[in-house]
Amino acid sequence: MPGGEKPGPSVKDDELYEKLRGEGNSKQKSAAIANAAANSSRQEVGKRGGRSPSYDEWTVDDLRGRAAELDIDGRSSMTKAELIRALRDH
Repeated sequence: MPGGEKPGPSVKDDELYEKLRGEGNSKQKSAAIANAAANSSRQEVGKRGGRSPSYDEWTVDDLRGRAAELDIDGRSSMTKAELIRALRDH
C-alpha cells in the first residue's frame, strides 16, 4: 500500500489484497478475494465458479440471446457451432 498503509482490520490476507490492488482491482473485490482465500486456500478459491451449463447444452435461441447481450455482429445468421465459437472468443 502507498506510504506503508495497511488495509483495514477486516482484510485477512494482506499480501494477497495488496497484490490484487496492484493489479488494478477495486478495494471491495480485493478484500472479498483475499478473505475468501484466507478462509480456505488460495487454490480452492480459484476452482470455485458459476454452475452455468456449457454452451453446448444451450439452445440456439439462448445462444443468440447471449450474443445479443454481448452485441456480437452477424449472430442472427450463425449456426449453433458458430455462435458457441463467437461467444467463447468474445
